[in-house]
Amino acid sequence: MKKLLAKIYIGVLLLLLYAPILLITIFSFTESKVIGNWTGFSTQLYSNVFNGATNGSTTLISAVENTLFIAVVAAFVSTAMGTVAAIGIFNLRGRKKGAMKMLNNIPMVNPDVITGVSLFLLFVFLHISQGYLTVILAHITFCTPYVVLSVMPRLSQMNPNIYEAAIDLGATPWQALRKVMIPQLRPGMISGFILAFTMSLDDFAVTFFTRGSIGLDTLSTYIYTDARKGGLTPELRPLMAMIFILILILLLIINVRQAKSTKNSIN
Repeated sequence: MKKLLAKIYIGVLLLLLYAPILLITIFSFTESKVIGNWTGFSTQLYSNVFNGATNGSTTLISAVENTLFIAVVAAFVSTAMGTVAAIGIFNLRGRKKGAMKMLNNIPMVNPDVITGVSLFLLFVFLHISQGYLTVILAHITFCTPYVVLSVMPRLSQMNPNIYEAAIDLGATPWQALRKVMIPQLRPGMISGFILAFTMSLDDFAVTFFTRGSIGLDTLSTYIYTDARKGGLTPELRPLMAMIFILILILLLIINVRQAKSTKNSIN
């Protein structure tokens, strides 16, 4: 009975999590402007997204391009910075290590609104014009702690003597980092990159407060503006479905690669 109730609980939980996404995906194959009103199977909304043949599509496509550009740049930079920061924190000892871990965790539990307002006031204080630069810097700021959190477990699993052995055998610190440590940390770095990329795609509050008034729109701010006008552009449905499927495929590929890597290391 307990096993049956546990399975029912998990099933209901998964249904609540994925039913909205499934609903959006289903109604992305109809031209109805309102979800729940099926007007017949059609791929016209997907054609509109790729061809730009809809009102406001130029703005939507521009928002998607901005979102992807900012997410990719922020993910790459935060992965590099987070990896180096994780190595530094890992090599600390005593209270310093605990304090740095706590400081790294604060931005992750801090509400996005507070982070966005704080960065907005900082940029104003430094007289930095708000736009692409401030949004990218803001995204790097809140993505980097997640990379640190992803890389730290790999450092704990790694043999701490490998780096010293490479130095003793004549490698420079940069060579030891690039050829010895990074290959060991690569799974954590990839996980951190994907997490940072996803967090950047998803962010609204930080982007909203740091984008300024130049008309820079990401996907989240575009949806917010579109919703305030009294409705959502139907082309958002196929776009959301494609983003979800893309993220799902990436996660499956990474999990399969990690499973194969773990199996090979055991063998």
